[in-house]
Amino acid sequence: MRSKADLFAAIRRDRHGVLVVNTRSRRGRGHYEVARGLLSTAGFDLLACFGVDQPGQLAGALTAATALRPDLLIAGGGDGTISEAARHLAHRDIALGVLPLGTTNNFARTLGIPLNLPTAITVLTDGKVADVDLGLVGDYPFANLVSVGVSAEVARHVPAVLKRLLGRGAYPLTALRLLPRHQAFHARITTADQRSRALRTHQVNIANGSFHAGTPITRDASADDRLLLAYALGSHGRRHLLAATLRHILSGRRRTLTAAPFLATDDLWLDTDPPLPLDIDGEIRGHTPVRIRIAPNALRVMVTPDFPDT
Repeated sequence: MRSKADLFAAIRRDRHGVLVVNTRSRRGRGHYEVARGLLSTAGFDLLACFGVDQPGQLAGALTAATALRPDLLIAGGGDGTISEAARHLAHRDIALGVLPLGTTNNFARTLGIPLNLPTAITVLTDGKVADVDLGLVGDYPFANLVSVGVSAEVARHVPAVLKRLLGRGAYPLTALRLLPRHQAFHARITTADQRSRALRTHQVNIANGSFHAGTPITRDASADDRLLLAYALGSHGRRHLLAATLRHILSGRRRTLTAAPFLATDDLWLDTDPPLPLDIDGEIRGHTPVRIRIAPNALRVMVTPDFPDT
């Protein structure tokens, strides 16, 4: 595999890339042709372009894109799209370029990628290649967040039309509708060094990045710190969940990963009673109990020149 410097030099010199846009994402359909035009104007030689407009087609498009062996795979869509692209590019000699066209764009925010499309493309022309961490649920990679509880129900039930109309606002509205009948559960988080935390709550999050629902989790977490951040939103009372969510929105930039309620680790076991489905970057896949750990420096991605790459 080439060094980051050699891969970056090839991207700057040859501008060989492939574009994959999920046109079912919130801004994907309206920005697909715009992105193609902007990339062409920026001097990129696009070996192929894929506009994915049907469920189940994204994985095939990404497989076809990586088979072309570009230096840069440019993925446009929301967190689910970017996470799927990250899975295809994990430990490969291809950099990921992120066009944030979704609703919350958590991974793009974690990386400091601008949410404005033309400015995001300047990261591809003027940025650098960094290697960042991915999380692993069992052996299944994820980019940003694994959660159990009410968010998994929200991911299953949030109306697509509401996401298009309201963006991030669709999620709390759907949560408010589901919360009155949601049952609290018992959870235990055990780290590889045998630290353990028992909880009764409506929501447990395991974050690789620093954003959840488009809002900062803490001011000092990142996708390149070799750590997962495990925490509950509130306790077993529904009012506690609402209050904790409000505190998360208002105080995320002021909290640090060493402060309560966070448990920072690179390897943990999550168990719940009863067993619960996992929301993995917006996709319902698997269930508890499950091992979740860090895959250090697993993904090469284009970032701004000032991104701290460790």
